[in-house]
Amino acid sequence: MAVKDPWAPYAVVTAAATRWTTANRGASGVSVMYLYGCMGQWGMANRTAPALVLREGDRGALERLTRAATVMASTAQRARIVLLAADGVGNQVIADTVGVSRPTVNLWRDRYAERGLRGLADEPRPGRPRQVDRVAILAATLDPPPASLGVTHWSSRLLAPRLGVDHATVAAVWKEFGVRPWKAETFKFSTNPELVAKVTDVVGLYLAPPDNAIVLCVDEKSQIQALNRTQKTLPMAPGHAEQRTHDYVRHGTTTLFAALEVATGKVTGLCKDRHRHQEFLGFLKHVARAYPTQELHLVMDNYATHKKAEVRDWLAANPRITVHFTPTSGSWLNLIEVWFGIIERQAIRRGTFTSVRDLTGKIRTFINGWNRRKHPFMWTKTPDQILDRIDRKRKHVSTTSH
Repeated sequence: MAVKDPWAPYAVVTAAATRWTTANRGASGVSVMYLYGCMGQWGMANRTAPALVLREGDRGALERLTRAATVMASTAQRARIVLLAADGVGNQVIADTVGVSRPTVNLWRDRYAERGLRGLADEPRPGRPRQVDRVAILAATLDPPPASLGVTHWSSRLLAPRLGVDHATVAAVWKEFGVRPWKAETFKFSTNPELVAKVTDVVGLYLAPPDNAIVLCVDEKSQIQALNRTQKTLPMAPGHAEQRTHDYVRHGTTTLFAALEVATGKVTGLCKDRHRHQEFLGFLKHVARAYPTQELHLVMDNYATHKKAEVRDWLAANPRITVHFTPTSGSWLNLIEVWFGIIERQAIRRGTFTSVRDLTGKIRTFINGWNRRKHPFMWTKTPDQILDRIDRKRKHVSTTSH
């Protein structure tokens, strides 16, 4: 927003006085002095206050307050007043620019000068604090909204007027009780009749692996896209997140086959163009070469390529390799899924790739770097704890009314 020139009215008064003096030569000096006196009074009333001196590091914090979506509008307005004052803008111009009164500008200038950023917060209000029925707010939140509203869940601004409170009060109660109506998670029950046995088997490998054996979690991450943005990425800067274009160009896909060594965190990986059983079998042979003499226990899910006849025959011909399948819909038991989440967040999701070769090269670079900083993957829940939680979830689903 353009800042008004604080001296523009002064210039108008000066020009008027000059014209009047020229047109009225010989008139009484009192009239001339009167005009210049008015001009002087205007100048005293509208002189620019000295620039406000900011404390070290406060400018960046104030600029963030003016942009943050979660900051109250009043706080952002106060931060803007202080920033304009620090830039040497006059109080009246600040008032006109921000849309407040001049005394308000003086108030927040003085409060910042005395207390810094803390001075921009509201002071405790006098009198007895307003009593809020937090339990009633929580109970209303847990009840679904009326069908007439046509919404799936409450927002603080939707619920607040129905309870006669401010939406900030509702948000504070939600934060206190850890209630997040805007968030939903998914779950799925395994229908595998061998659920108990398989959970016990896999978790037992994590908690008490066989002596002189290596436990590997194996899986594939398919359809990894080589995406390149249409413009250069703008790097992160103080007060600004990294920015990139919404549109992109696809350059193909790859599949990452990976084996995570639970005890050390070491990853053996291989990228393939496809993810058929042929590629999976080739990866198993690659893993066998990486561990040529050790007894191996492989944790895998029930994907069809893992159970093809060619794969079963090869495993039967290599008795030092034992496979432990997770239950159906129980791939969360496979720790390689945790590592897939890591590489997705740290190397793939925000990456830019000019080709599939570029993508696979950067995946290999990540794996090499990971293996230099690797760490063990620790499983903490016992089979009984996991199965008890599944039972509680089943009972909760069977008794819920909506």
